[in-house]
Amino acid sequence: MKKYLLFDNDGVLVETEQWYFRANYEILKALNITLEEERYKEIMINGQSALLLAEEQGYTKERVENERAKRNELYQHYLRTEDIAIPSVHDVLSILKEKYRMGIITSARREDFELIHEGRGIVDHMEFVLCSGEYVRSKPHPDPYLKGLSLFDGEKQEALVIEDSERGLRSAVNAGIECAIVDNHFTTDHDFSSATYRIQNLEELITLLEGYAH
Repeated sequence: MKKYLLFDNDGVLVETEQWYFRANYEILKALNITLEEERYKEIMINGQSALLLAEEQGYTKERVENERAKRNELYQHYLRTEDIAIPSVHDVLSILKEKYRMGIITSARREDFELIHEGRGIVDHMEFVLCSGEYVRSKPHPDPYLKGLSLFDGEKQEALVIEDSERGLRSAVNAGIECAIVDNHFTTDHDFSSATYRIQNLEELITLLEGYAH
């Protein structure tokens, strides 16, 4: 029986994936570098930064860091101005909160996460949030989800990870925790063959979990 739910953030609870890609694309475009979506996905799956392309083109570390700051600023602009809500998230979390303890495990920077969730109310359903830099190694390493599980003081078989990316799935698999993949148009061509479950939306998570109770 499941007791603990560990949610990824971007692409699962809010629709931010495309805007992070857009911010990287625009910054690299200004450097005369074209960020192809396929290369971007490959980089992200491996837990790297799209600004790796600037390094490959010979830009200095100092210049890359300056561009990273510009990227972060542009991304935050999109977070403030674009609609990133996913329908029914609040309703689903309200139902799940009655039976499960929940937390968020994200690769987002804390400052971006706080901006994303300002006035959104999603975090109210959670016991904790772990952001980038708050665990030893990032996804796809197991550290983020193992740390989340430790905060619940739970067993692996009692937990379920909810993800939308191959990088996050690898993290869950490496941690030995079952993972449900939520369909996301931005990650449809990722390799999800090692996922325990596939669901089209968060509403289906309720039905999936009900199966454990029978």
